[in-house]
Amino acid sequence: MSDTDRPFVIDAHQHFWDPSRAAYPWMAGDSMAPLRRPYGPGDLAPLLAASGVDATILVQCRHDAAETEEFLRIAAATPFVAGVVGWVDLEARDVAREIARLRDLPGGEHLVGIRHNVHDEPDPGWLSRPGVLGGLEAVFAAGLTFDLLVRTRELPSAIACVRRFPEAHFMLDHMAKPPIARGFDAQWAERFEEIAAFDRVWCKVSGLVTEADWADRSPATFDPYIALARRAFGDRRLIFGSDWPVATLAADYGAVKDIAARCFPDDPEAESRLFARNAIDAYRLEPLFGLCHTETP
Repeated sequence: MSDTDRPFVIDAHQHFWDPSRAAYPWMAGDSMAPLRRPYGPGDLAPLLAASGVDATILVQCRHDAAETEEFLRIAAATPFVAGVVGWVDLEARDVAREIARLRDLPGGEHLVGIRHNVHDEPDPGWLSRPGVLGGLEAVFAAGLTFDLLVRTRELPSAIACVRRFPEAHFMLDHMAKPPIARGFDAQWAERFEEIAAFDRVWCKVSGLVTEADWADRSPATFDPYIALARRAFGDRRLIFGSDWPVATLAADYGAVKDIAARCFPDDPEAESRLFARNAIDAYRLEPLFGLCHTETP
């Protein structure tokens, strides 16, 4: 199949960083050592080409507006970066002004979402704080999607948050990180299905390989989780994300994409939504494909 014949593909979740220029506390420990080097567009580009991926969403890694500014500059200069999920201080008084400032920067038109590392907050109810809810009002008023980076512990407050903003777009990152290495968790599954009941929540099939046993797994390890996600979210709200380069701790880029493809192995139309259309809908990407140097899917 030629490049012109194959389906358009979006990787809706990847990162760049340089630990020599900024601190990433979550990279501490021997197991994270392979990640403690710079990763940039030049590292990812050949992997995208080899796996038939046309565009990506670049997602925040740390709570620092300077990172978002840098990511927007990268998006402006990098043809394959279609959008940026950045960070703002949701508890600040001027969230709307900060979003407007970011959008005025070079590459600001690529800002499509906001994320906060909620699962690192000591308070499991962080998403229910009045200040956070006020910040989210500004995020949604600006037409941005909010990425939910949560685990089982934070899912109840995430569900309450989604319920409070019924018209907003939410993205559940990494399927809420099921503890795969410990075995199938019924509490995670119950809460996962509960948040899936809201039709403006999309879900990234991403980050699974690093939640499993890195040394003892096979593609079939993920089938119970993929089956639940398919049942709960259907074919219009599941989205492929590589979580590169974090995923390289456990698997290469192509293997991660192949795991996501297990969602709809015999349904080309559903697979095309998983790998492109659903991300376009969730992040409102349609206008951006005139800005990045790729063909509109």
